[in-house]
Amino acid sequence: MNKKTVIIGMSGGVDSSVAAYLLKQQGYHVIGVTMQTWETAENHAEIDAKKVASTLEIPYHVINFKQEFEKNVIDYFITEYQQGRTPNPCIVCNRYVKWEALLQFKKQVGADLIATGHYAQIEKHPETKRYTLKTSITSAKDQTYALYNLTQEQLQNTLMPVGAYHKEEIRKIAEEIGIHVSQKADSQEICFIPDNDYSNFIEQKTGKYPSGNFVDLDGNLLAKHNGIIHYTVGQRKGLGVSFGKPMYVYGINVEKNEVILCENDALFQKTLYAKRLNFVGIENIGHEMRFQAKIRYNHKKAWCTVRMKDKLLECIFDEPQRAITPGQALVLYDGDYVACGGTII
Repeated sequence: MNKKTVIIGMSGGVDSSVAAYLLKQQGYHVIGVTMQTWETAENHAEIDAKKVASTLEIPYHVINFKQEFEKNVIDYFITEYQQGRTPNPCIVCNRYVKWEALLQFKKQVGADLIATGHYAQIEKHPETKRYTLKTSITSAKDQTYALYNLTQEQLQNTLMPVGAYHKEEIRKIAEEIGIHVSQKADSQEICFIPDNDYSNFIEQKTGKYPSGNFVDLDGNLLAKHNGIIHYTVGQRKGLGVSFGKPMYVYGINVEKNEVILCENDALFQKTLYAKRLNFVGIENIGHEMRFQAKIRYNHKKAWCTVRMKDKLLECIFDEPQRAITPGQALVLYDGDYVACGGTII
């Protein structure tokens, strides 16, 4: 029997609950932990996670990481929107808050490993032998995109038991073992903005943003906008103005306080640049390389050629991609393995 101790992050959802059960079945000594990250999120999560831990008969703890979450996730989220970019807070939270909290607690109690309920698999890349993420067997639920920023040390110390299962199987296991959250819905929105109204959240924190001009690609004035934080690349709904034809957000010029609009065709582009690279399955990009890439969480992988150019990663897609959005992540895949990723600029 394996008697290693594993600290598992429990969100109160079905995935992390079943992950805890699977680890226990594999012979690990499992300790459940819920991270308090912001003011109201943890109440339901804690109640559900505590109940699951009790059902599974595993020790359970709550750790307060509100300060770290505020600094690394919420402040970052607001700053990015202020700069006209559309951030992905989950990516930042995974690396700088969740994993750090779990590793810190692991050290504190002298445990061996940490675990989460993510749909991904951790393996060594067959060629480079680096720790990397392999896509989950259920592509519809695969979460490798949001995990690309994890470090070698973080990956080396982590188990992700649900990555080898389909969602239906996870729910079935939960039902069979009598976990009360077996049919709990998946969370869809950003955890600290439950109503999904990003701009209202930012304005409550920072005050109202000045209106400015909607302009076309040639700089011609079209109408007034309500403040740049209300818009993101590719957006059509919620512009608040009728133009007689469908118009989309092409880009945001923070200096001029302008939102640039275009018709749908202009949203398709082949080239993007990314910075803040994190190498996972590969160590570097030394020459032109071929990968498949995702530019947002629910984007279908697309073939591209990448190379380094002036310290930035240049990515040229074979086919034009719609609404490449600054602030989102570019994640490169070598087959089923995450090669590297970075932030689109």
